[in-house]
Amino acid sequence: MGIGATAGVAAAGGFALSAQASGGSGTKTSNASGALVFDKDTYTELTTTITDAAGDDHEVKYHFYKAITYVTEPVDEKYQSLNISVPVAIDGRTVDATGAPILLANAVGGYMPSSVADATGVGGAAMTGAPGGATGGAGAGAGASAAPSASASASASGGVQSGGNAMLDGRGEMVDLGKLALVTGYVVVEPGARGRTLVDSSGTYYGTAPAAIVDLKAAVRYLRANKGRIPGNTDRIVSSGTSAGGALSALLGASGDSPLYDAYLKEIGAADASDAIFASGDWCPIADLEHADMAYEWNWGANELSSGSLVDQAVSKELTTAFADYQASLKLRAKGFGTVTARNLDAYLVRTYLEPSATKYLAALSDTARAAYLAANTFITWSGGRAAFSWTDFLTHVGARKKDAPAFDAFDLSSGENNLFGTGTTKARHFTLYSLRHEGSTGVRPAGDLPAKIDLMNPMYFIGKHHPGRSKHWWIRVGTKDSDTSLSVVGNLALSLENLGDDVDAFMYWDAGHGSNEDPADFMAWIAKVTGYRGKK
Repeated sequence: MGIGATAGVAAAGGFALSAQASGGSGTKTSNASGALVFDKDTYTELTTTITDAAGDDHEVKYHFYKAITYVTEPVDEKYQSLNISVPVAIDGRTVDATGAPILLANAVGGYMPSSVADATGVGGAAMTGAPGGATGGAGAGAGASAAPSASASASASGGVQSGGNAMLDGRGEMVDLGKLALVTGYVVVEPGARGRTLVDSSGTYYGTAPAAIVDLKAAVRYLRANKGRIPGNTDRIVSSGTSAGGALSALLGASGDSPLYDAYLKEIGAADASDAIFASGDWCPIADLEHADMAYEWNWGANELSSGSLVDQAVSKELTTAFADYQASLKLRAKGFGTVTARNLDAYLVRTYLEPSATKYLAALSDTARAAYLAANTFITWSGGRAAFSWTDFLTHVGARKKDAPAFDAFDLSSGENNLFGTGTTKARHFTLYSLRHEGSTGVRPAGDLPAKIDLMNPMYFIGKHHPGRSKHWWIRVGTKDSDTSLSVVGNLALSLENLGDDVDAFMYWDAGHGSNEDPADFMAWIAKVTGYRGKK
């Protein structure tokens, strides 16, 4: 949410940047033309076995449309293309997916690039650009020169590599949302997108902000422009993503048809159609980056690093103080709490999310297993079938924090988010006034392009503007032991949307880490519910 009065002016607390941009939902046509017309006959018929969320195997026959370039002027087709999977038979029974919801499953992690170019079937979209990983793009390697974000680390508490739609379920098994949607009978679209680590032969970074969200919007526009050609209901597109991909899914949901992206979309030859989506599924979103350092210290400032040492407490306290101003500026209200400020946000999170999460977890255990867990975690009071505890005891239970301070706008420019806001041949830049001031930059003012780009990457900015083109249905999840971000990010995202009257299903998985997805079957059922789809077989 933009707080500053003008571009480059400090936000409440003095550390975030914001541009005073505004704009409503534009009127978009839905006419496909030229190279952006979908060819329904160019597919490969594939048959595969997919395990559903209950652990049962199903034979799925589907039509696979591979690597469709979704813009007319691509910067890099390897990333600006998408795959479409359409179910035609499940366990031998014919499936009519004509009116099925479309799951737009992005594979972004760490704000790095993702590609479908090498996919051989559904679930093949891949995050690229990590050191030692896949490379590509405009004649140069995609990112050995840029380290992955700390947001993309493996979780010590059971999480997985961030990004993509392959996540860890409650049984410790991997679940792929694209495959699960296909076996449910939905149409699956897996879009590639440029990311921060892409660099061409001249040393220019061509996937930094706002490239990823521009590409995802262009993919949606391609689908909407081909309404009636592409199988599935293009008016019922549901996005999904994890970590940075979760933030992009939330941003896609919050910023539908915003004219602020029009110049970027025109530059790459996106279809002249709507990029608004119907619903948004967001797992552990690494979002609200301009305030993320403040939020992280408010949440995890008292927790030690895995080394056993505390972060710089002066830095932590300054950022925590700034967060209080930011939280107050949101003016969020919750029943039973009134205005949710930094003073009662901890109690709000405990009562609204953490205690219900622990209660659900404990209630599902056998009497013996529950007794053992409570004996090992005496901070929990179990009475009347409900768990109760304090915020302080919860923080102690979580243990080591993942990131140093500042967590996102690192003083040494080493974070993935610093790379995200790089430009031209400049690999990384500071994007908060706090880190700029610590560096002692002349005039401590951001580069002229930064405030607007920060807003373009922040779903809270559009939610704060009551953007009319946003999704009205939201599925938001995070693990309670996920210290890749602050739990307040999920809490504020959900409460902001609830305050606008949107349909929000938000939950925290008890003792789960980054990249967890413990209720994938419920997400599939939720898609059917909110889209009104009953299915035809």
